[in-house]
Amino acid sequence: MTRTGSVKAILLVDVEHLGHRGDVVSVARGYLRNYLQPRHLAEQASPARIAEVERVRAQRTRQEAKSVDEAREIAKVIDRTVLQIPARSGPDGRLYGSVTSADLADEVWRTRKIRIDRRKVRLDEPIKALGDYLIEIDLFPEVRANLRVSVAQAEGFDTTATAVDAEPAPAATAATAAAE
Repeated sequence: MTRTGSVKAILLVDVEHLGHRGDVVSVARGYLRNYLQPRHLAEQASPARIAEVERVRAQRTRQEAKSVDEAREIAKVIDRTVLQIPARSGPDGRLYGSVTSADLADEVWRTRKIRIDRRKVRLDEPIKALGDYLIEIDLFPEVRANLRVSVAQAEGFDTTATAVDAEPAPAATAATAAAE
């Protein structure tokens, strides 16, 4: 006489059509013994192990709540930040090189001591021209910050004076008109 029936199992990884990691599921005894356990996808659930899984899940939920609050505080700081990035450029305002997401993450660390993963900086293409930009940063799944970036001409790299003085002074215009 064979024993059939279902047993409780704790999933160690996400299993398609069954559940997610940490879930306690009810499966057939043979399915657990012959498929899930040999592949290290699940283990048989005991009352002590179920209690431990619930404790870890509650601890993870509390930690995630703290992380969301911290991410919101960091987002407030980043929203107030305007990064001034000096870069070498030609007379037409195009940069020699570019400003990448890694450059922005490094600059935020240098100025604010806030670590940002470069992959979380939502920059479709590197910045290749002088100007002001608004860059979105994903700090947490539901927390985003907007970083204002101003790419300006670097000191010490000389451009033509006409590029700096785009408009003549009013007194010089009046003197030119009087001379005619």
